[in-house]
Amino acid sequence: MDRKLELQSNLHDVQTEIRQACEAADRDYSEVTLIAVTKTWPTSDVNLLAQLGITDVGENRDQEAKSKHDEVLAENLTWHAIGQLQTNKAKSVANWADVVHSVDRPELVSALAKAVENRTPKNDCVNELGVLIQIELDPNPKDSRGGVLPDQAVKLAELVSITPGLRLKGVMGVAPLGGNDDEAFALLQQIAIPIRQIDPGASWISAGMSADFATALKYGATHLRIGSSILGKRAFKG
Repeated sequence: MDRKLELQSNLHDVQTEIRQACEAADRDYSEVTLIAVTKTWPTSDVNLLAQLGITDVGENRDQEAKSKHDEVLAENLTWHAIGQLQTNKAKSVANWADVVHSVDRPELVSALAKAVENRTPKNDCVNELGVLIQIELDPNPKDSRGGVLPDQAVKLAELVSITPGLRLKGVMGVAPLGGNDDEAFALLQQIAIPIRQIDPGASWISAGMSADFATALKYGATHLRIGSSILGKRAFKG
């Protein structure tokens, strides 16, 4: 099948499922942003998705994302850094990302702030980087998927809110493997409340992927990070 037609069909199916999940959750579809997670897929797919109306793309790996960002033909895309981030990658990530979803410690806040201070503003806009506080949603984290412990989330959000160059956007979470999705996303929704009180603009709840976005929508998710349902089974990269 022609790749554009394949992506168009998959995207239509995903959008239909999101609409149905929104109706079931008594949510307005317009409240939800779909982030197409394009990691391991070529720049050509990003261009095709942009032609099909996608405005937000998510990437996990800095080097791969930077390459796509520099090569992509589509303009005015919003780029989301959604993977766990080492402080030594902050400078590079700040040069392509508009929003970082995985801020979970003060050291990363400082590194990103310094990176923003030294970068060239994008499109002559205010030189700010959007930040989401990633929350650890596993009550017994062993193989952690990242995130600050829930009882430390507000303190970290307060730090972001007073740090020049960073804009607090809200919270992000990943449901624990083998865990209870409802409990995880309910916790994320609960933590989002005091963080939104720090800054009313921090209204994002980034939650839900291909397998669990319907559950995330029940608990207020505003940004869905969906990859395989749109792009297909992920291409392997070592």
